[in-house]
Amino acid sequence: MSCLRVILFALLLVCSVATGQAGAQPPSAPGLPVIPGLPVLPIPADAGQILPDLQQWIDSVIPPPPIAAAPHPSGPMSEATTVSPALAALRWAAMPSAIGDPIFDAWPANLDSFAEGEVVEVRDISATAAPLVLVPIRQALLLKYRTSDSRGAASYATATLIIPATAWSGPGNRPVVVNNLPIDGLGRDCTPGYTLAHGWSRNTSFTDFLPPTTQLAALRGYAVLIPDHEGPWMAYAEPYVAGHAVLDAIRAVRGLRPDEFGESRFGMTGYSGGAIATHGAVKLIDSYAPELAGSVVGAALGGVPADYEILARSMNGNLASGVFMAATFGVGRERPEILASMNNLAQWAATSPLKDLCGSTFGAVGVLMLPIDIAANIPDPLHSEVAAEIYAVTRMAGMKSATPLYIYNGEQEFWIPAEGARNLYREQCALGVTAVYRSVLGEHIIAGGLGYPEAMIWLDERLRGMAAPDEC
Repeated sequence: MSCLRVILFALLLVCSVATGQAGAQPPSAPGLPVIPGLPVLPIPADAGQILPDLQQWIDSVIPPPPIAAAPHPSGPMSEATTVSPALAALRWAAMPSAIGDPIFDAWPANLDSFAEGEVVEVRDISATAAPLVLVPIRQALLLKYRTSDSRGAASYATATLIIPATAWSGPGNRPVVVNNLPIDGLGRDCTPGYTLAHGWSRNTSFTDFLPPTTQLAALRGYAVLIPDHEGPWMAYAEPYVAGHAVLDAIRAVRGLRPDEFGESRFGMTGYSGGAIATHGAVKLIDSYAPELAGSVVGAALGGVPADYEILARSMNGNLASGVFMAATFGVGRERPEILASMNNLAQWAATSPLKDLCGSTFGAVGVLMLPIDIAANIPDPLHSEVAAEIYAVTRMAGMKSATPLYIYNGEQEFWIPAEGARNLYREQCALGVTAVYRSVLGEHIIAGGLGYPEAMIWLDERLRGMAAPDEC
């Protein structure tokens, strides 16, 4: 506990200096310095009560950040009228910053008049994408299209379509691999679409290229569709946003090139953060895009974060805590009840440049092993009513996949336990879905590598028209 106190003291010291605030000086913790004019961490008699006391103390010494009013409710995020003006302003301030490219930044005019999946803009990015893809391609197109947010309101997303140089020699239209990458980022330049359009940068994730799903699929003659599935608000880990963005990306490709892809088979794959998008997409086909039920022929998903209540036990207050906090914040961008539960310290972080970090950066914050309680203004936030509602809605329980599933997970996973993936498999089997489950040796990274080959063989068979095996 002494290490936690030192870390919290350092964080709060920085915030106090930044805001110019000085508080009263209660007795100091043993071993911590007393600096004149700065607040000192109170140590309760009962060490078990330290986190609730810290939450109260944080808000007593750190004022809320200055936040401008949200824009007029007739524009983006018009549903802001359903929340208080203060919460609407906080939510707007917590959104990702513009990155200077209107295809990612600009809200399309009259977006409500577009059908879901209708293309708004197309950009040929072959010149920048080809050197990164490495294998010969005919064309790479960046698509911007209408989609829906977590509550069904009009939104937009981007996706990259990569068409290989070799002609398709198989029967029918060229199949398409929907490669749902683990974007795991909060800023708009964290997406694979931005990298493919602008070239490699310090924010490019190596998981955009390893494992080499895009390259292997292109060599096989398949087109590859890579959705930026977090949407314009970079709602990391929100499954409805991701599922809508993936399904509307498929609609966009079919509508843009009907002669080439109108009758294509589409097969999805996703690991870890990409499995969140895949999980959301397959469960939303029936209700959101029923016309795709016959076109999406299978989905392989591994390292599956299917149940956030499990992750609240496995990722909080340890080396995964940076990722867990970022994902909670990402969901909060779409579900502002989470933002309403943040204390002043968290609000400063959420409206600072931290809101644009990519996974390689915020993941490193896990070395502090901070519990999410220090960011909340309610006691025991992971067992609160707000948390229970978020667990329920993101679990998507009882929703049946409209396509066969291949699910795999590391048996020795400690951050994304196999319990969640096994529960998903049992649920889908009970609903009558054709499914396979594979328990793979290793934790997240090792299992991702060991489970990948069989998952890709399974997906390749679906794209070639072979019937899916059922092991339920």
